[in-house]
Amino acid sequence: MQKTSLRTSPRRALAAAAALLGLTAAAAAVPASVAQAEPAVSAPGAVIADWARLTGEVVDPEGDLNSSETAVWHAVVSAGMYNAVVGIEGRYEPYRWDERGPRSASSVAAAATAAHDVLLHYFPKAKAQLERAHAASLAEVPDGAAEKAGVAFGRRAAAHMIAMRKDDGVNAAVTFTASPAVGVWRPTPPAQQPFSSAWVGRLRPMLMDAPERFRPAAPPTMTSDRYAADLNEVKAVGAKTSTVRTPEQTETARFFTTVDLQGALADRAERHGLDLVDTARLFAAVSTIQVDAAIAAWDAKLHYGSWRPVTAIHEAEKDDNPLTEPDAAWDPLLITPSHPDYLSGHTTTAGALVRTLTTLSGSPNIDLRVTSVMMKKTRHYQDPDHYTSDVEGARMWGGIHTRTANEVGTATGQRIAAWALARHFRPLG
Repeated sequence: MQKTSLRTSPRRALAAAAALLGLTAAAAAVPASVAQAEPAVSAPGAVIADWARLTGEVVDPEGDLNSSETAVWHAVVSAGMYNAVVGIEGRYEPYRWDERGPRSASSVAAAATAAHDVLLHYFPKAKAQLERAHAASLAEVPDGAAEKAGVAFGRRAAAHMIAMRKDDGVNAAVTFTASPAVGVWRPTPPAQQPFSSAWVGRLRPMLMDAPERFRPAAPPTMTSDRYAADLNEVKAVGAKTSTVRTPEQTETARFFTTVDLQGALADRAERHGLDLVDTARLFAAVSTIQVDAAIAAWDAKLHYGSWRPVTAIHEAEKDDNPLTEPDAAWDPLLITPSHPDYLSGHTTTAGALVRTLTTLSGSPNIDLRVTSVMMKKTRHYQDPDHYTSDVEGARMWGGIHTRTANEVGTATGQRIAAWALARHFRPLG
């Protein structure tokens, strides 16, 4: 993993309410006059949520990165904190590490130090901000031998994570090499940008051995009935001027452009009364599995390279399918992201999320309150199928993905989470 330079613009201030929910600076979007908040421990697992919030601020202070890019940094930081905590407290298997710290050490100090050191290594320009945050976290721990031992063990946990992720492919030069042809992805309007974040598909996974293990079968052939049904559906419900899409569907499409997952996890941990160990496990498991789900989705995008609905609709006369009709003036509700249709990254990570939450909790309900960065609204989901169906629908109603790309994405993400949790973050003994 290569170092990433931090933008020089000042960090956006956070409102107190946003800090309590663990929202990133981009998600909070509050006026600059609001007082700046630093991590402060107020509950057993708050140090984990606080440093997850700060990770979002440090990594992407202006909200310019996509969710797959920021997920990588959340995963590395949360896994480092998890190792620092369970290495002292026990209860769960560490993440690819065999070290143990003294039981007398402060696991709060260890978690804060692990996060601090990981972020400082990759984002050295944020040193002053990180030092203030680290001091604030340590201020919640009584001075003495336990604090010193926790700091020392947190440093070891961070060093292990940094060494493990060396040269993992972050920001590597990965290009889309498929030749332009009917059915093959190409840059989409209005910006006509090249394939973005292609490196995600070649990133070294956090948990799975290789993305090929979870690579799905090919999308429907262009001459098939399924292809025509997919295209005609998104053409009707995903058009900017659609007359069949309901207002509720329009709102859902916009709601799921970007959601504050870290804030949702913080809220869930607090409402469920999770202690430090279980909060660390929740954040680490969700974050690492989200990265692997994104890798699998981008691997499929690189491998199959299927064109987006906007291109397919504009050029439907070329697909040799009598059930499709071209419309050169068709525009989607949402701007199409600059990468292929199959698989949908959002639905793949959504499928992974709900399977992770239900597996960790042992409950069929996810009890997730999630906030939309764009809409500044919060929704509460209990049924995992309700959540994934809304995410799937959002991508169709937005006009940017086909039903097949969405549904196969959800199933792929669920498979990844089930496989990962059978092998990682397991209870000891």
